[in-house]
Amino acid sequence: MPVSLPPALELSLDLLRCPSCRTRPLQPDRGALRCPVGHTFDVARHGYAGLLTGTRATSGDDAAMVRARDRFLSTGAYAPIREAGARLAADAVSERATVVDVGCGTGYYLAGVLDHLPGARGLGLDTSVRALRSAARAHDRAAAVAWDVFRPLPLAGGAADAVLNVFAPRNPAEFHRVLRPAGRLIVIRPTGRHLAELRGRLPAAVTVDPAKEQRLHRALDPFFEAAVTERVEYPAHLSRPDALDLVAMTPSARHVSRADLDDGRVLPEQVTVSVLATAYRPR
Repeated sequence: MPVSLPPALELSLDLLRCPSCRTRPLQPDRGALRCPVGHTFDVARHGYAGLLTGTRATSGDDAAMVRARDRFLSTGAYAPIREAGARLAADAVSERATVVDVGCGTGYYLAGVLDHLPGARGLGLDTSVRALRSAARAHDRAAAVAWDVFRPLPLAGGAADAVLNVFAPRNPAEFHRVLRPAGRLIVIRPTGRHLAELRGRLPAAVTVDPAKEQRLHRALDPFFEAAVTERVEYPAHLSRPDALDLVAMTPSARHVSRADLDDGRVLPEQVTVSVLATAYRPR
């Protein structure tokens, strides 16, 4: 039985371009998407469109990571981060904006932006099909598409009023191409203080590269200039299940063993949440 096109995906069809042709639009065809020359892409029964072609990315979040992230984010521990991203986007674009979240994960941050912009539409891109199942349900105005940020984005040039990039890889040249000249790129990334207590207890956990901020500026500078930066920092109190989910939802899950977590004294009851949120203007 053909899959019907989700309303949010239909709302965003004009943004999409065939990843094989690069320039041709996509149209619905019996529950799939098809370009004028016949390249066809499935729409999963979970609601997202699968546009990835060729070799598939393997770094996307797996099912356990996605479940942990859903549980942790539902506690509200990262709500101030979501609020900061939504505020920066809402301050820069109109209520009827088009917002693209590259590396959207479960769609948590994109949904926050759309809640601040009642007439806006959103499109989330991610490699993880497990995360996209959640992203396709995150908001009634948010569509979800399987795509790899390191490839040219399957989007029309100048299609987005805002590009959102939260704890995710970046493709500055493509961000610049898909943004309108008056648009904004919103980048949220951790500082060296982020979750320091957790990393102190778990030496195998992934650390924040001290040169991360310099590398970010070098990568973005040819295409963007910073308009405003906010530091969001606060203590977050954690139950033991919350702390376990916080480890399990990040890349640290691939490096920390079960034995590291079995001792209840290992995990802290409070961590410092510390991020920088910047709105960039295209050059």
